[in-house]
Amino acid sequence: MEIPERFHISETCEWLVSHRLNSALPGYLMVSSKSDTNDLSELSKMALGELGPLLAAAQKALRQNLHAERVYIGRYGHSPGYPIHFHVIPIYDWVEELFWKDERYRLLETFAEGPGDTPTDGAELTLFVWREFCERAEPPAIKGPSVSEAIELLRLTLKPEKEWSL
Repeated sequence: MEIPERFHISETCEWLVSHRLNSALPGYLMVSSKSDTNDLSELSKMALGELGPLLAAAQKALRQNLHAERVYIGRYGHSPGYPIHFHVIPIYDWVEELFWKDERYRLLETFAEGPGDTPTDGAELTLFVWREFCERAEPPAIKGPSVSEAIELLRLTLKPEKEWSL
């Protein structure tokens, strides 16, 4: 899948960091392998060496520059034709507020047997972000920088560094 330049944020020899194409949530990043594989064990040592520091740098940039309360990093891909990639999802305080105000998501509480360790978890908030900011024709209003402003800010702060590889 070709990612338009306007969504590119940074890249290394082995990885491309871009904003998720269909996300209205500013700072929702994708870290995609340049290798045509969907299996971590098939990546080169260089790719594996760049991955950890790159994910750490993305998390740091989202927390420090966009003030994400939390940052979730996950690998989900089971769609054929896509190289291995990671979702880097910022959770802002206003996103969690929207989650709690939306009565439809209270249904999630009925799936647990007993109280959880926290009022909500990463799976519930990830579901909320996907459904509300990536799949809705009209997503909720955002607070803070727009997607394009977030991309520009992250381009300035998430520059490739020599330390990103072993």
